[in-house]
Amino acid sequence: MERLYNIFKDSSGISTDTRTITQGTFFIALKGENFDANNMVDEALNKGAFHVVTTNKKYVSLDNVTVVDDTLTTLQQLAAYHRTALGTTIVGITGTNGKTTTKELIATVLSKKYKTYATQGNLNNHIGVPLSLLNITKEHDIAVIEMGANHPGEIATLAALVKPNSGLITNVGMAHIEGFGSFEGVKKTKAELYSQIKKDDGTIFINTSNPYLTELLGDYDKCFSYATDSISGIIDGHVAEKGETLNLEWNYNNGQYFNVNTQITGAYNLENVLAAVAVGCFYNVSNNDICEAISLYKPTNSRSQIVITDRNRIIMDAYNANPSSMNASLDNFNSLDYANKVVILGAMRELGIEQHNQHNSIIEKLDKMNLDKVFLVGKEWAEFKTQYPKFTYVEDALMIKEDVEALSKKNILIKGSRSNKLERTLEWL
Repeated sequence: MERLYNIFKDSSGISTDTRTITQGTFFIALKGENFDANNMVDEALNKGAFHVVTTNKKYVSLDNVTVVDDTLTTLQQLAAYHRTALGTTIVGITGTNGKTTTKELIATVLSKKYKTYATQGNLNNHIGVPLSLLNITKEHDIAVIEMGANHPGEIATLAALVKPNSGLITNVGMAHIEGFGSFEGVKKTKAELYSQIKKDDGTIFINTSNPYLTELLGDYDKCFSYATDSISGIIDGHVAEKGETLNLEWNYNNGQYFNVNTQITGAYNLENVLAAVAVGCFYNVSNNDICEAISLYKPTNSRSQIVITDRNRIIMDAYNANPSSMNASLDNFNSLDYANKVVILGAMRELGIEQHNQHNSIIEKLDKMNLDKVFLVGKEWAEFKTQYPKFTYVEDALMIKEDVEALSKKNILIKGSRSNKLERTLEWL
């Protein structure tokens, strides 16, 4: 691995996608369900790859190619070697909801004081995490690495690569039940991050207002706490004023309260913001810099994002959907003092035996809300008898152009997952 790592250090950067190769790229050929980059070695070299790692024995004689048994394992081993070699301080993040928003908030806060690297987008799986680690350079003081999972043991594997100096679980909730088997399975898998941090004697940022997280923490005392109950956290915070965007107050160790007007919609984001405050305080970012960073952060990725069109005001939260986040979004929308409310909801996936009950619960919640219109997108809604228009695909919904285009001077919540492609509705709104 040392030889391969020295070659990597002489390259211009890592890639697993031939479309992103530039002169000097270190390319690792991966095999997926629908592709095999091991058949693209010639293409990679022709595009300027500095070195290629492949399982294709056809290229074993080339000096600029390394043939291995498993390229994914090699990618992960290389990332682990790089992480150890650099020794960069790393904050690790996982959780059911809010991972990416929290990661971005933390990175924004830390960037006030440090040269900070953060996971790009949501590259948080068995491929994305090692790629993120390999993108950290010696110029970075600190990195914020997001880890996701849809089956038991996955966080343990990723955390062992990352070896975070500190970290947090945003929350635990109903998501990927099909893969985890049960809610208990979700909890145990998320707790794997805590286990790795404890093993390395690191610091855990803990939301002590969340009983699930305190249960998973156990008696580990190397913690830095935040809370929304005014009594249990080193960092305490609360919603200062209800409105479209989150307005909060926070204090450090019962000291002065600081007010922050954010550009994030949803009171459910309070805990995510307080997590960023806690990390910032722990790493000695000034209180004023923390406030400024959070106030200037503006989501642009269909997460808790406000979009103003010529005709409507839209809360766009269409990147991830599970029962926990769906209920939080609807509750927040219901609490807003809006007239002319419209909801466009995508179906929730990977819920296994919970699929029927969780979708039925959402419909019951919709029935109790004062809404002008509701549109349901996704085949999971098909079994329910309801007055709301249902569509298998967003493309089907867009075919009723006259209904969607008739929406004017409305306040619209769009909530779903990337698989629902609900962002496409913006072209009609």
